[in-house]
Amino acid sequence: MLSETKIDKNLYAPQIGTLSRVCNLTEKEKLFEVKLNNGKELGHQPGQFVEVSVFGIGEAPISISSSPTKKGSFELGIRAVGNVTNAIHKLKEGDTVGIRGPFGNGFPVDELKGRDILFVAAGIGYFPLRSLMNYVLDKRDSFGEVTVFCGTKRACDRLMPDECNQLSCRSDVRFHETVDVGDDSWKGNVGLITTLFQKNIKFNPAKTTAIIVGPPVMYKFAIAAAQKVGIPDKEIILSLERKMKCGVAKCGHCQMNNIYVCKEGPVFRYNEIKNIREAL
Repeated sequence: MLSETKIDKNLYAPQIGTLSRVCNLTEKEKLFEVKLNNGKELGHQPGQFVEVSVFGIGEAPISISSSPTKKGSFELGIRAVGNVTNAIHKLKEGDTVGIRGPFGNGFPVDELKGRDILFVAAGIGYFPLRSLMNYVLDKRDSFGEVTVFCGTKRACDRLMPDECNQLSCRSDVRFHETVDVGDDSWKGNVGLITTLFQKNIKFNPAKTTAIIVGPPVMYKFAIAAAQKVGIPDKEIILSLERKMKCGVAKCGHCQMNNIYVCKEGPVFRYNEIKNIREAL
């Protein structure tokens, strides 16, 4: 809905990709780096997704975790929660998967240029936000103030602690992290991600766009927190990728009234979907 997307004419035939790198992140999440066997770039935009198939098992929609500024391969952060994602987790470097896409409409990168950006990444919402975050950092001069709020349940659930540590050291990024439940290993903020809005961090509401991705239960609270600091509904952007299945608006699994999330989203401005009961 936010931007036009070019889709390959052959929607149903997957390209073959090879896993060039597999990294264990936590007990449930891994990062997979994929190279297409035809040598071409995936050609995605931040916020888009691909359908990943494990032959003989099935396929699942997976958000792309890497920026299109990364050339030669792309990355997928995947939590093992079902048949397909559990099968993907059993694959190793050198194994092949099917890739359809990229699909959907991603983040409006051109409209974000010059604006201050507040990233709010909760749990595995970090994966799709990472595609835009890295894009913004690679083109840092094109954007205003960058603030990152990052939250997980526990310190051991932090997906990419090294990346977070690097972000916290940058002078051109305001980085704040929290965990819901602290332990002896965690010396940072303890509390839900919305508590980071209470840290007396100054925003220019007229210039700021908040981009929020996380578990469904988080959205209404994070949206309310963004509204409380003055960010208008039009400048609150969400990704609703959790509802998708076929990726091409045929199965109806992601349908909300007359909107197909996989085709018109998964990225939406809040003012576009706030009156749709199924959206949040």
